[in-house]
Amino acid sequence: MKIAVVAIQGNVEEHISAAQAALKEMELPGEVLPVRHSGTIPTCDAIILPGGESTTLGRLMAREGIDVEIKEAAAAGKPIMGTCAGLVLLAKEGGEQAERTGQHLLGLMDISVDRNAFGGQRESFEVALEVSILDSPYNAIFIRAPVITSAKSGVEILASFNSQIVAAKQGNVIALSFHPELTEDFRIHRYFFELVE
Repeated sequence: MKIAVVAIQGNVEEHISAAQAALKEMELPGEVLPVRHSGTIPTCDAIILPGGESTTLGRLMAREGIDVEIKEAAAAGKPIMGTCAGLVLLAKEGGEQAERTGQHLLGLMDISVDRNAFGGQRESFEVALEVSILDSPYNAIFIRAPVITSAKSGVEILASFNSQIVAAKQGNVIALSFHPELTEDFRIHRYFFELVE
């Protein structure tokens, strides 16, 4: 199994380490590849879009042609997971902030988002979160996190916090407001890899 981690900016090393640890727990042979240029994503079985600064990520992905490859991978049924800024990039609607900054979106999920919905860096927090795909609470870490402000009928809500949607799935695409790569609990990465056919 080959896992791509878009490595232009953001929590790249943490996602690579978490993905490697999850594959090891699952006893699955595989490699995790940092992707900075076009050409690698078509060879991979699953793609992770990490946190970071969504405007910068979107612009650089478009410049490198990675955005087109991700859309093609999604259409081919390959699993894609976006965390924090990655969630923003997956949305069809980016909200007022995204419009103001000219945010480039992949538009892979029928969701609208609000960037930095919980405030800035100082408002970061951890919470035990009920996630529908897991059998016990998950310690979720939120850092300048976005929220999903609306989701259309084809979107499955996986978790909410304070009545706000913080995790969702549509087909083979998963969007998370929080950072699963910053914990020692690899259940979400494992679930994601189980989606690979």
